[in-house]
Amino acid sequence: MPFSQKSLDFLFENRLHDSKEWFLEHKNEYETLVKAPLTELSAALGPVMLELDPQLTTDPAVGKTISRIRRDTRFTHDKSLYRDNMWIVYKRGKMYGREVPGLYFEVFSDGHFGYGCGFYDASTAYMETLRAQVRARTPAWKKADKALRAQQVFALDGERYKRPHFPDAPAAQRDWLELRGISFNARRRDPELLFSDRLADELAKDFRLLAPLYRFLLEVAHQQRAETVQRPWELEQKG
Repeated sequence: MPFSQKSLDFLFENRLHDSKEWFLEHKNEYETLVKAPLTELSAALGPVMLELDPQLTTDPAVGKTISRIRRDTRFTHDKSLYRDNMWIVYKRGKMYGREVPGLYFEVFSDGHFGYGCGFYDASTAYMETLRAQVRARTPAWKKADKALRAQQVFALDGERYKRPHFPDAPAAQRDWLELRGISFNARRRDPELLFSDRLADELAKDFRLLAPLYRFLLEVAHQQRAETVQRPWELEQKG
């Protein structure tokens, strides 16, 4: 079943009550209105995700591809119990922890939704490796940059340095070099699409545009991993 206005209303009302008791009383609504559409969408997008990367985890029963509605409040000042957004994430399991990119879809109680690929919180080491590849103008980066500029669905996002760190780099490279983190995101408010059976097909078409971008991020992950493994050996040799 597709999402509906009732799906959004549940997310809003559950977050408004922010009560375990209220949630348990209405858990059947959560299962039907929110979790079921997410599960169906996750399954429908699975084939295109495996086109992009056969090693992605796409089965919710195997990996945590669908978010929990209950928030983890251990490490945050915000102690609200429930979120008003839900998402699907496809990643390569726990390959490198923070060093592996993911692809995602996210829906919010106010009706807007987003999707794309990249990192929620890329490590400093990963971004250093990425910048090295950008500055070296590797074939993978050239393909990614060309793909980015050839489409109008996804924007290059990420927190930027407050002061330019690479003022002398070419403009095309600066777009990438000045980022502290990286993702490629589309943000939309289109209830007709969100509530329709066309959603998975439309998302799949757009996700295919991300192939060169995702593969560049994955190549950086492999390079960063190789550097991490190599460093202890180098230190031993120097010693």
